[in-house]
Amino acid sequence: MSQLNILQPPQTKGHVSVVKLPDHWFIACTSEELKRKPLAATVQGVPLVLFRERGGRVAALLDRCPHRNVPLSVGKVRQGRLECAYHGWQFDSAGTCRTVPGLCGDAEASARNCPSYATRELDGFVWVYSTADKQPDKEPFRFPFVDDSRYTTVRRSLSMQCTMHAAVENALDVPHTGFLHGGLFRTSKKSNEITVKIKRGPDRVEAEYEGEPAPRGLAGRVLAPGGGMVQHWDRFILPCVAQVEYQLGSRYHVMVSSAFTPVTDFETRMHAAVCIRLPVSGRLIKPVMMPVALRIFQQDSQILKLQTALIRRFGGEQFVHTEIDVLGPHIWHLLRQAERGVRGDTEGSILERRMMT
Repeated sequence: MSQLNILQPPQTKGHVSVVKLPDHWFIACTSEELKRKPLAATVQGVPLVLFRERGGRVAALLDRCPHRNVPLSVGKVRQGRLECAYHGWQFDSAGTCRTVPGLCGDAEASARNCPSYATRELDGFVWVYSTADKQPDKEPFRFPFVDDSRYTTVRRSLSMQCTMHAAVENALDVPHTGFLHGGLFRTSKKSNEITVKIKRGPDRVEAEYEGEPAPRGLAGRVLAPGGGMVQHWDRFILPCVAQVEYQLGSRYHVMVSSAFTPVTDFETRMHAAVCIRLPVSGRLIKPVMMPVALRIFQQDSQILKLQTALIRRFGGEQFVHTEIDVLGPHIWHLLRQAERGVRGDTEGSILERRMMT
């Protein structure tokens, strides 16, 4: 065997957990990001342009002028229409060409139209439907408690160099938290055996953890200073939402909802809302929780970037699952069903497992 072959990494199968999901909603940007100018965004590798028509309603078109293939996102909004910077063609929110400067005759013709995408602006986010020129048959996910005055809400958006599946699985993976986030959320010391109940539905999977003590670490001391046993649920909701929920009695409640947008196969944008209800003022919580939440998100982002780089170097994934990898395989199964347009089981099935935490 040559020295060159000795130095080459062993190759694995070319499989990578990437899916393309038609007929689903993804967040393209935050409401704050979309102002008067057009905004370029990418969802599942498709370049889009977002703009506000008259009245402030959001519209989304394919970011390519059908005339000479110039990005429409470098144009401007004029009287509620998107104007191309190259020749001044104007398009309405449906992608219909309404104006061709210098043309004698009607500007409207099907070949001059631009594919459009349904949009919704909810909870401070702009959602885009992933199939062009189609009327959605369902509505986007709603972030719970973000407008509830009883809760303190911390919002964070973060780009991650990984597949959407990897980002979602990481968000709902309990075992890594004591190591990657040790001292912030949980520790590596395992002293309690708990029961995990896994419930599958047609568009989601949920893990309920029974007999779990309040998490150790800085976040645990802030959220549950008196300790005790918590109720804990982790959920994945198609196509892209991860939810982590903790309840301790009637006065302590934490809901972390994260929506993940597959920008490209190996770039994912996370939009998270951390909603906390404690028997103390939110003004006291926020200065502590904001840097903790940001640090945890950054640690996840860094480890996922390393994971992605190694997967690509080896030419594919090689995962070894154990019983404590509670939700990962179920998440992938649901994503693959959604990609094929197959609806999952309507009746929830329950599995039970044991793990240490």
